[in-house]
Amino acid sequence: MSSLPRTHPAPTNACDVTPAGAAWLTSAETYPQGLLADWRARPTAPAVLPCGTVFDVVSVGAVFGRRMVDRLWHEGPGSGPVAAHRGRVLLFAAPGTAHRLPSLLRWEEWGPAVPSLLCHGAGDAVTVPPLTSRHDPDDRLASRWLVAPDTRSPRLPGPEVVLWACVRAARTAGASAVRISIFPRSDQGAKVYDVSRRR
Repeated sequence: MSSLPRTHPAPTNACDVTPAGAAWLTSAETYPQGLLADWRARPTAPAVLPCGTVFDVVSVGAVFGRRMVDRLWHEGPGSGPVAAHRGRVLLFAAPGTAHRLPSLLRWEEWGPAVPSLLCHGAGDAVTVPPLTSRHDPDDRLASRWLVAPDTRSPRLPGPEVVLWACVRAARTAGASAVRISIFPRSDQGAKVYDVSRRR
Protein backbone atom coordinates (compact mmCIF):
# COMPACT_ATOMS: atom_id res chain seq x y z
CA MET A 1 0.00 0.00 0.00
CA SER A 2 2.83 2.43 0.74
CA SER A 3 4.02 2.21 -2.87
CA LEU A 4 0.77 3.62 -4.27
CA PRO A 5 1.18 7.08 -5.78
CA ARG A 6 -0.40 10.08 -4.11
CA THR A 7 -2.63 12.20 -6.31
CA HIS A 8 -3.19 15.16 -3.97
CA PRO A 9 -1.08 17.11 -1.50
CA ALA A 10 -1.36 16.07 2.13
CA PRO A 11 -4.34 17.65 3.92
CA THR A 12 -3.82 20.97 5.63
CA ASN A 13 -6.03 23.07 7.87
CA ALA A 14 -9.67 23.80 7.10
CA CYS A 15 -10.21 24.98 3.53
CA ASP A 16 -12.90 26.10 1.12
CA VAL A 17 -14.72 24.07 -1.51
CA THR A 18 -13.85 24.94 -5.11
CA PRO A 19 -16.65 25.53 -7.66
CA ALA A 20 -15.88 22.14 -9.23
CA GLY A 21 -16.03 20.51 -5.78
CA ALA A 22 -19.38 22.17 -5.06
CA ALA A 23 -20.73 20.90 -8.39
CA TRP A 24 -19.60 17.37 -7.46
CA LEU A 25 -21.21 17.52 -4.00
CA THR A 26 -24.54 18.82 -5.29
CA SER A 27 -24.62 16.18 -8.05
CA ALA A 28 -25.75 13.80 -5.28
CA GLU A 29 -29.03 15.76 -5.08
CA THR A 30 -32.07 15.17 -7.30
CA TYR A 31 -32.09 18.84 -8.39
CA PRO A 32 -28.42 19.84 -8.19
CA GLN A 33 -28.68 23.23 -9.95
CA GLY A 34 -31.26 24.54 -7.49
CA LEU A 35 -29.24 23.40 -4.48
CA LEU A 36 -26.04 24.80 -5.98
CA ALA A 37 -27.68 28.20 -6.50
CA ASP A 38 -29.01 28.22 -2.92
CA TRP A 39 -25.65 27.14 -1.55
CA ARG A 40 -23.74 29.78 -3.49
CA ALA A 41 -26.15 32.42 -2.18
CA ARG A 42 -25.42 31.25 1.39
CA PRO A 43 -21.87 29.80 1.26
CA THR A 44 -21.49 29.73 5.05
CA ALA A 45 -24.52 27.46 5.55
CA PRO A 46 -24.16 23.66 5.80
CA ALA A 47 -26.20 21.38 3.55
CA VAL A 48 -27.81 17.96 3.87
CA LEU A 49 -26.93 15.61 1.00
CA PRO A 50 -28.04 12.07 0.21
CA CYS A 51 -25.51 9.23 0.18
CA GLY A 52 -25.33 6.11 -1.95
CA THR A 53 -25.10 7.33 -5.55
CA VAL A 54 -22.22 9.83 -5.79
CA PHE A 55 -20.53 8.97 -2.50
CA ASP A 56 -20.89 7.08 0.78
CA VAL A 57 -19.68 8.52 4.07
CA VAL A 58 -17.86 6.72 6.90
CA SER A 59 -18.26 8.61 10.18
CA VAL A 60 -15.67 7.94 12.88
CA GLY A 61 -14.82 9.45 16.26
CA ALA A 62 -12.47 12.43 15.92
CA VAL A 63 -9.27 10.89 17.30
CA PHE A 64 -9.57 7.56 15.50
CA GLY A 65 -10.75 9.30 12.31
CA ARG A 66 -7.71 11.56 12.25
CA ARG A 67 -5.50 8.51 12.70
CA MET A 68 -7.20 6.93 9.69
CA VAL A 69 -6.69 10.02 7.54
CA ASP A 70 -3.08 10.26 8.70
CA ARG A 71 -2.44 6.65 7.66
CA LEU A 72 -4.13 7.22 4.29
CA TRP A 73 -1.93 10.22 3.52
CA HIS A 74 1.40 9.03 4.96
CA GLU A 75 1.34 5.33 4.06
CA GLY A 76 -1.46 4.94 1.53
CA PRO A 77 -3.01 6.48 -1.57
CA GLY A 78 -4.46 9.59 0.09
CA SER A 79 -8.17 10.20 0.47
CA GLY A 80 -11.10 11.94 -1.09
CA PRO A 81 -12.88 14.75 0.75
CA VAL A 82 -12.79 14.64 4.55
CA ALA A 83 -14.88 16.76 6.91
CA ALA A 84 -15.15 17.32 10.64
CA HIS A 85 -18.71 17.54 11.98
CA ARG A 86 -19.85 17.59 15.62
CA GLY A 87 -16.78 15.86 16.99
CA ARG A 88 -16.60 13.21 14.27
CA VAL A 89 -14.58 12.78 11.08
CA LEU A 90 -16.56 12.17 7.88
CA LEU A 91 -14.55 10.25 5.30
CA PHE A 92 -16.15 10.40 1.83
CA ALA A 93 -15.86 7.00 0.16
CA ALA A 94 -16.91 5.24 -3.04
CA PRO A 95 -20.59 4.26 -3.30
CA GLY A 96 -21.13 0.80 -1.85
CA THR A 97 -18.53 1.24 0.91
CA ALA A 98 -21.19 1.67 3.60
CA HIS A 99 -22.70 -1.69 2.71
CA ARG A 100 -19.42 -3.62 2.35
CA LEU A 101 -17.17 -2.18 5.08
CA PRO A 102 -18.99 -3.56 8.16
CA SER A 103 -18.88 -7.12 6.78
CA LEU A 104 -15.16 -6.73 5.97
CA LEU A 105 -14.48 -5.59 9.52
CA ARG A 106 -16.39 -8.61 10.89
CA TRP A 107 -14.59 -10.96 8.50
CA GLU A 108 -11.19 -9.62 9.53
CA GLU A 109 -12.31 -9.65 13.20
CA TRP A 110 -11.32 -6.01 13.67
CA GLY A 111 -14.80 -4.86 14.67
CA PRO A 112 -14.15 -4.32 18.42
CA ALA A 113 -10.83 -2.57 17.75
CA VAL A 114 -12.50 0.10 15.59
CA PRO A 115 -14.55 2.43 17.80
CA SER A 116 -17.95 3.90 16.90
CA LEU A 117 -17.79 3.55 13.13
CA LEU A 118 -21.00 4.61 11.32
CA CYS A 119 -21.52 3.92 7.62
CA HIS A 120 -23.93 6.08 5.58
CA GLY A 121 -24.99 4.71 2.21
CA ALA A 122 -28.10 4.35 0.07
CA GLY A 123 -31.14 5.76 1.87
CA ASP A 124 -29.05 7.88 4.25
CA ALA A 125 -28.22 11.58 4.25
CA VAL A 126 -25.41 13.53 5.93
CA THR A 127 -24.84 17.15 6.88
CA VAL A 128 -21.80 18.51 5.07
CA PRO A 129 -19.85 21.67 6.01
CA PRO A 130 -20.36 25.03 4.29
CA LEU A 131 -18.65 25.93 1.04
CA THR A 132 -16.72 28.66 2.86
CA SER A 133 -15.07 27.82 6.13
CA ARG A 134 -15.45 29.99 9.22
CA HIS A 135 -13.17 27.97 11.48
CA ASP A 136 -13.21 28.91 15.14
CA PRO A 137 -10.28 27.17 16.88
CA ASP A 138 -12.18 27.25 20.18
CA ASP A 139 -15.17 25.40 18.72
CA ARG A 140 -14.22 21.72 18.52
CA LEU A 141 -17.65 20.75 17.21
CA ALA A 142 -17.61 23.22 14.31
CA SER A 143 -18.43 21.75 10.92
CA ARG A 144 -15.49 22.25 8.52
CA TRP A 145 -13.61 20.64 5.68
CA LEU A 146 -10.29 18.96 6.48
CA VAL A 147 -9.81 17.98 2.82
CA ALA A 148 -12.25 20.03 0.74
CA PRO A 149 -13.73 18.78 -2.54
CA ASP A 150 -11.76 20.40 -5.36
CA THR A 151 -12.73 18.46 -8.49
CA ARG A 152 -15.80 17.06 -10.25
CA SER A 153 -14.42 13.52 -9.97
CA PRO A 154 -12.48 13.05 -6.71
CA ARG A 155 -10.69 9.79 -6.14
CA LEU A 156 -12.77 8.11 -3.44
CA PRO A 157 -11.40 5.18 -1.41
CA GLY A 158 -13.33 1.93 -1.65
CA PRO A 159 -14.17 -0.44 1.22
CA GLU A 160 -10.84 -2.30 1.07
CA VAL A 161 -8.83 0.93 1.37
CA VAL A 162 -11.00 2.20 4.23
CA LEU A 163 -10.60 -1.19 5.95
CA TRP A 164 -6.82 -0.91 5.52
CA ALA A 165 -6.91 2.57 7.12
CA CYS A 166 -9.06 1.25 10.01
CA VAL A 167 -6.64 -1.59 10.69
CA ARG A 168 -3.60 0.70 10.54
CA ALA A 169 -5.27 3.24 12.84
CA ALA A 170 -6.22 0.48 15.31
CA ARG A 171 -2.64 -0.81 15.34
CA THR A 172 -1.33 2.72 15.88
CA ALA A 173 -3.76 3.23 18.75
CA GLY A 174 -2.67 -0.07 20.33
CA ALA A 175 1.03 0.68 19.95
CA SER A 176 0.72 4.15 21.47
CA ALA A 177 -1.27 3.02 24.51
CA VAL A 178 0.60 3.67 27.75
CA ARG A 179 0.55 0.82 30.21
CA ILE A 180 1.26 1.67 33.82
CA SER A 181 1.47 -0.91 36.59
CA ILE A 182 2.03 -0.53 40.31
CA PHE A 183 3.66 -3.94 40.38
CA PRO A 184 7.31 -4.50 39.36
CA ARG A 185 7.98 -6.76 36.39
CA SER A 186 8.97 -10.28 37.32
CA ASP A 187 12.28 -10.01 35.45
CA GLN A 188 13.56 -7.02 37.42
CA GLY A 189 15.03 -9.20 40.18
CA ALA A 190 14.20 -6.66 42.88
CA LYS A 191 14.10 -7.69 46.53
CA VAL A 192 10.82 -7.03 48.32
CA TYR A 193 10.86 -6.24 52.03
CA ASP A 194 7.91 -6.29 54.40
CA VAL A 195 7.83 -2.91 56.16
CA SER A 196 4.31 -3.18 57.47
CA ARG A 197 5.43 -4.41 60.95
CA ARG A 198 7.96 -1.94 62.29
CA ARG A 199 9.11 -1.88 65.90
